[in-house]
Amino acid sequence: MAHLLRRATFGPTADEVDAAERAGPAATLDRLLTPPATDRGAAATPVPALPPDPYAGLTKDSTREQRQQANAERRKQLQQVTEWWLDRMVAAQDGLTEKLLFFWHGHWATSAQKVKSARLMVGQLETLRRHGRGPLGPLVAAMVRDPALIVWLDGQKNTRKAPNENLARELMELFTLGIGAYSEADVKAGARALTGWVVDRRTGTVRFETKRHDPGEKSILGQSARFDAEAYAGLLAAQPAAATFVAGRLWFRYASTETPAPDGLAGADTIATVRALFSAPAFAQTRGTLVKQPVEWLVGALRQLGVRPSALPEQQRKQLLAGLNALDQVPLRPPSVGGWPAGSAWLTTSSLQARLRTAGVLAAATAPGVLARLTAAPTAGRPDALARLLVVDGWGARTRAALTPLAGEPRKLLAAGLVSPEYTVS
Repeated sequence: MAHLLRRATFGPTADEVDAAERAGPAATLDRLLTPPATDRGAAATPVPALPPDPYAGLTKDSTREQRQQANAERRKQLQQVTEWWLDRMVAAQDGLTEKLLFFWHGHWATSAQKVKSARLMVGQLETLRRHGRGPLGPLVAAMVRDPALIVWLDGQKNTRKAPNENLARELMELFTLGIGAYSEADVKAGARALTGWVVDRRTGTVRFETKRHDPGEKSILGQSARFDAEAYAGLLAAQPAAATFVAGRLWFRYASTETPAPDGLAGADTIATVRALFSAPAFAQTRGTLVKQPVEWLVGALRQLGVRPSALPEQQRKQLLAGLNALDQVPLRPPSVGGWPAGSAWLTTSSLQARLRTAGVLAAATAPGVLARLTAAPTAGRPDALARLLVVDGWGARTRAALTPLAGEPRKLLAAGLVSPEYTVS
């Protein structure tokens, strides 16, 4: 049960594991996959109201100072949205859907560093949240018309006179089919199908301009038609290779970066695939093999320590974001269209130092009630109490030897537990 909850959600608490154990595997999986009628945590963390893009009011006559001010306001809005999303990850009761949204964000990796607009990034998150649990077709159709993705992959530069292949290429290679399932001719024809869509920065929406679209016949993946963006998206989503590819990416992020996904994992929709993944016998064998991504590590620790980022002083909130920045994983800022790395890429000397600093911030912010659970145990029993608190199955001999001398200093003990191998690798 602990293994399932660690992978399906962000940082389960000991009480949540106890409840899952009482309910049993089947009932627990059903509950995880069925969103609650009301998510009080999500409802209490609404999307921030954002003004229009600060650049929308600028003209060719705007001064350098006005442009600098607009850029500063853009950065401020993006930080506000990043802090909001981290807070929601911690607060949401529907942990599976929240973690699934983070998966899709890494899959359709779009960076605010190029998009620059908080409104466009929030709009993409809402699209992924709206379609991310269902079949692939509606999700792909929505994403090819997503303003943030179009800006990120130069879709607004894609015209009938000068097709730009960026979006079409990544759509097939990284988002739907995978390498080897398409040809260069398919990329060129796909780019033609995607022509015509442009982003209106003032409204944060896309519009279709007929004069920019190539209405001619295209041959894509062996089929010929007058494909437009929607028809092209439908063609890709209907390919057997697409279901297999996306199932493999889910396995890679939720189960194992080392072993391939078992056969027959792909389902009719994302939730069906996730159910098959967590029910697969091979999934049980992946316990203790997956390195937590920094965001997973941080959000899980915040949940288990009873810390809401929004309740922290501004300085501590900045320290948490600085920690993620030092760990090279800040939400809304994937390093490339390929998304974030995985596995041992997160286990470096510099990342350990960044975790140590951030763990100190977390330990200092731990809720009094949570700290009391740790200090209620006799000093000699506190390493085991810590294992329960952090939902660690058990400490290895070397880790226990390192933790035991810290048992009399609860906050140092907490910080050490957060950077331990047993907590870093789930």
